[in-house]
Amino acid sequence: MRKVLPVIAVLPFLVSGCISTATSIVKAPFQVAGKAVDWTTTSQEESDRNYGKKMRKQEAEEGKQRKDLAKRCKRDPQRSECAQYQGYRAGN
Repeated sequence: MRKVLPVIAVLPFLVSGCISTATSIVKAPFQVAGKAVDWTTTSQEESDRNYGKKMRKQEAEEGKQRKDLAKRCKRDPQRSECAQYQGYRAGN
C-alpha cells in the first residue's frame, strides 16, 4: 500500500500531459479547417475597406482628369469639350 500511494499521487501529473497532447491532436483538424475558411472568405469589414480603396482611386483619377481639362480649357476656351463641362452641381 505504501508503494501504491506515491504512484497514485504522481499519476495526475503524468496523465495531464497526455490529455493536453490528445486534446491538441483532436483540435488540430478543426483549427486548420477554420483557417482555410478564413482565407477563402471575405469579411464585411474587408469588403468595405476594398470598396473604399477602389472608390478613392476612382475619385482621384476623376479629379486628375478634371484638372487636366481645366488646364486645357484655360489655354483654349473655344474647344468643344470645354463647353460641355460646367462644373459639378449637386442634384443634376
